[in-house]
Amino acid sequence: MTGSDERSETDSDERLLTGYSGRVLIAISVGWALVQMGRLVLSPLLPTIIEDLEITPSTAGLSLTLLWGLYALLQYPSGRLSDRLSRRTLLVGGLILAVTGFALFTVATTYPIFLVGIVVLGVGAGLYPTAARALVSDLFVERRGQAYGLHTASGDIGGATAAGLAVVALAVAVWQSAFLPIVVGLSAVAVALHVWGREPYRVERVPLEIRATARRLLSSSRTRRLLFAYTLYAFVWQGATGFLPTFLQAEKAFTQGQASAGFAVLFLVGAVVKPTAGTLGDRTDSRRLAAASMGLGALALAGTILLEGLLVIGLALAVFAAGLMAVPPVLQAYLMDVFPDGTMGGDLGAMRTTYITLGATGPTYVGVVGQYASYRLAFFGLVACLVVSGTILLALSFGGD
Repeated sequence: MTGSDERSETDSDERLLTGYSGRVLIAISVGWALVQMGRLVLSPLLPTIIEDLEITPSTAGLSLTLLWGLYALLQYPSGRLSDRLSRRTLLVGGLILAVTGFALFTVATTYPIFLVGIVVLGVGAGLYPTAARALVSDLFVERRGQAYGLHTASGDIGGATAAGLAVVALAVAVWQSAFLPIVVGLSAVAVALHVWGREPYRVERVPLEIRATARRLLSSSRTRRLLFAYTLYAFVWQGATGFLPTFLQAEKAFTQGQASAGFAVLFLVGAVVKPTAGTLGDRTDSRRLAAASMGLGALALAGTILLEGLLVIGLALAVFAAGLMAVPPVLQAYLMDVFPDGTMGGDLGAMRTTYITLGATGPTYVGVVGQYASYRLAFFGLVACLVVSGTILLALSFGGD
């Protein structure tokens, strides 16, 4: 049974968090929260990791780019495989690899071990989210935006928890200890998805049909512009989240704890905003809503750069988070409406591979500009990217389909 067959065996859209559909939605969302928690805890830990492993900010930025780059490159193959094999195969397999990568971090006392963990985690994390989103789309149709909002918000809960996890780990132990609860939690989710899965495991050769997928996506002017807009957004998201704690400490004289709290604000706000934005996206023009959100985010990020004072910067970060985090559930639900049902997972994966791969250069950009100029200048570049992306989406909404 493929992912498209799963829909017929699930419960009604009206029971969003109950029955089989709700149980699976909760499980894959908890898995996504833990994957995000483990990846994003690297950001508040980054100054300590740089010092402990004796690496430069540029090297640290390249490591994050490698993590996000591998994650991105696996999006299309994972989506295509989940269409042809089963969602369950990709979800459980991805979690097993992610657990292995996080386990390597717990024993990383040198940069080479850390780098191997980055590679294994990048592959495991890359297999998981496209299959998870495709399964959400299988389970929910009429309330797809709301379901996406809840699912993507789980990642923000993980991100917010990551900040606290970093503070506790550094206060009572060493940075490597932060990954122990991630290993335990993801192992439990993998077992749950194995037990609850209705699809069989399938492992066989699947043609990726990259050229056909590329032609299908790039033949449309609308899809090309959406891809470019989302790439700019991904560049901002990865650059900002990768170096926000470092920016706050270097440019705003925040303590490590204050910088971690500022980082947590992004995801605490996102956990609230994403379900709301997803619900609004079901009722209004998704592109205009995303454009307005990016405009708000750009204005708030500029305020974060220019303003001074702990409280003022905290408020600016909260508004920035509201704008930034409202975008994914709105645009991803819109994309799933655009893609054909039979190739939905692969098309979403191809789109994600492209924009996340290109967006993965964000941390390297911020690290290099921060090292040789200033983090302030690097973050002003992120503001410009949000403005351009929002303008493209706004033009699309008035230009029609």
